[in-house]
Amino acid sequence: MTAVGSAPGVAARTGTAEAPPSRRRRRRRWLGENPLGLLFSAPYIVFVLVVFAYPIVFVVWMSFQDYFFAAPGAVVERPFAGFANYATVLQDPKVWQSFGNVGIFLLINVPLTVVLSLLLAYGLNTIVHAGIFFRVSYYVPYVTASVAVVAVWLFLFSQNGLVNQLLGPLAPDPSWLVNSALAMPTIALFVTWKGMAFYILLYLAALQNVSKELYEAASVDGAGPIRKFFSVTVPGVRPATFLVLLLATITGANLFTEPYLLTNGGGPNGASSSPVLLMYQKGIEQGNPDVAAAIGVILIALVLVIAWIQRTFVGKED
Repeated sequence: MTAVGSAPGVAARTGTAEAPPSRRRRRRRWLGENPLGLLFSAPYIVFVLVVFAYPIVFVVWMSFQDYFFAAPGAVVERPFAGFANYATVLQDPKVWQSFGNVGIFLLINVPLTVVLSLLLAYGLNTIVHAGIFFRVSYYVPYVTASVAVVAVWLFLFSQNGLVNQLLGPLAPDPSWLVNSALAMPTIALFVTWKGMAFYILLYLAALQNVSKELYEAASVDGAGPIRKFFSVTVPGVRPATFLVLLLATITGANLFTEPYLLTNGGGPNGASSSPVLLMYQKGIEQGNPDVAAAIGVILIALVLVIAWIQRTFVGKED
């Protein structure tokens, strides 16, 4: 009783006073358990605000203005345009075509990326000999410059390319990248092949966290390799699957380099055009950045909706 009763007096004599519990809770809510972590993360927070948050806010503002480029330092009026830019976008058949194209791309690229990355990562995780060699081999296309890899694919899928020579009479006419029906699927295959190594690494990291005891228990129950794959591996890497789905969707929605290089800017007749490529053409080449901004805002909204659906059906915890 003496020690408890003398505690306030000790605090008063030493000149220290504990913060009220409510104040400590507020401080912990804003600064976390260790405020030093906020200090270390501050550079990245500034980076996110400058590189991502500010441009998004500016694009939304631009989409509601009669915006145009002007000389540096020039003071010009950019009046409020309301939803006029969005009306222009929704009435443009090329915009609808570009969103349809990227939808086809995502329907091909995302499932292939998830399935092939998981299967290859599972195989690489079980390889005992030459595992490092195969992992490096899969990673080489990812780190190779797109321009160099595109040159190889143009050689393979041109009218007189190696693929058509192997197919002979079965080769499509017109050829792959100049065929309205095959241009976007070909680009989807290219992007899947080139970017798969990154997702393989994500799955390899996730597979390290799957308990070996689960595989042993499944073996005791008489499960074969296929049953163990679907009953142990697939549920064990579910968080990684959601991450792969999300990243592949965001990357695919921002498709630009591949159609720009492979099909000469979205050809033939816009069959491989993407919203981001159309934003570049309208904003930079045609001088309509306000319309391009409206396309960008619609694209962001659609990606958020798709991400929410993926989070609901794949990313939620059981």
